[in-house]
Amino acid sequence: MTIAGSARTRLTRLLEAAFAEGLISEDTFHVRMDAVLGPSLIHPTEVIGDLSFRERGLRARLTAATTTVMHYLANFFADECGPPSTVLALDWAGAPDRDLVIGRDHACDVVLSDLSVSRRHARLIPRDGHWILQDLASTNGTMVNGRRVGRCELRPGDRLVLGAQRLQVD
Repeated sequence: MTIAGSARTRLTRLLEAAFAEGLISEDTFHVRMDAVLGPSLIHPTEVIGDLSFRERGLRARLTAATTTVMHYLANFFADECGPPSTVLALDWAGAPDRDLVIGRDHACDVVLSDLSVSRRHARLIPRDGHWILQDLASTNGTMVNGRRVGRCELRPGDRLVLGAQRLQVD
């Protein structure tokens, strides 16, 4: 079972390591941390995809941190549907008092640009510390962990497919 916020935690640790190693400046660190902690949609490859950690010394070997970055990018999203490029970061502790709408329309709370996503594709409903996902009669449907759904409870680690857009719930 995946713990809520684990994707954000892993990304934060990797950015902290990159800053400590001098790979990124303080300004870059802050910009990337804002990208991890701010929005509902996080693109991990944009945040850590360019980082390579190397051990100091005569032989340039990959360190445990590099292995962690590579492992994260290669396996974080691996499933039978292929890797999604985006994390759907939900607030599990202090969920909003209102529903959130996911879709292509710019008026939606979570905007996805993939043309296979309906203008108003799905609704996220906060209920007592849980999130309920409801498909809004979308053209291409909504899948959770490989199964088509109309309405279901989400858990951290769930893999969503809205149209052709792949997301991982965090």
